[in-house]
Amino acid sequence: MRFSDFEALVRRQAAEIPAEFLDGIAEVTVSPRTVPHPAREGIWTLGECIPLPAAENDPRHLQSRVVLYHGSFQALARESPDFDWVAEGWETLTHELRHHVEWKARVPDLEALDVATEANYARHDGERFDPLFYRDGLRLADGSFRVEDDVFIERVVSLVPPAVRFRWAGGSYQVPVPAGAELPAFLTVLGLPEPPAGDLVLVLRKRSRLLDLFRRSVVYQGEVEAVSLPAHDT
Repeated sequence: MRFSDFEALVRRQAAEIPAEFLDGIAEVTVSPRTVPHPAREGIWTLGECIPLPAAENDPRHLQSRVVLYHGSFQALARESPDFDWVAEGWETLTHELRHHVEWKARVPDLEALDVATEANYARHDGERFDPLFYRDGLRLADGSFRVEDDVFIERVVSLVPPAVRFRWAGGSYQVPVPAGAELPAFLTVLGLPEPPAGDLVLVLRKRSRLLDLFRRSVVYQGEVEAVSLPAHDT
């Protein structure tokens, strides 16, 4: 999509936002810049909510500038043949506006979700990460958690079990736990007939202790193959 067309799209989408969510938004604008992630190849910053200097240190009077980066959208579109400019533009715009609303209300939920997203990048790249990061993701109706396209099903255990049963998309499944697995363990489930858009991860962990807040555990990661169970066997 050309810069001018994307700029017009963002203007139309901004006009659909209820006025109360735009209170304190000095500007919604489109930049031609391409903004790569500072450390991770293939990850692009699509937008930013930039707080503006204010004379009063009162979040109720906070003003922000929302910027969407056309070059980053183009880079992502080149890598994704089914890239949806309209949907991605709307998601990015509303995400950045939510930052502004939460800053004004002093509610840190979205900041925590962004930190969880960074931790999930680290998980994918085999780096150290906070093993409870997924709990700052979106909690789903079945009690699992979603961070971007990845879904995390949590099991609190005292010892590593030989196998784990779980339900997904209306079906019952079992996976063997690899020999040598230690807690906490992140087991990426393969072989599901209806997988999520990203990974489905079984998280096996002990109950958190106060000390766990001050240290970052070494996390076991592995892949397991799902075995379908009879409907009555849950």
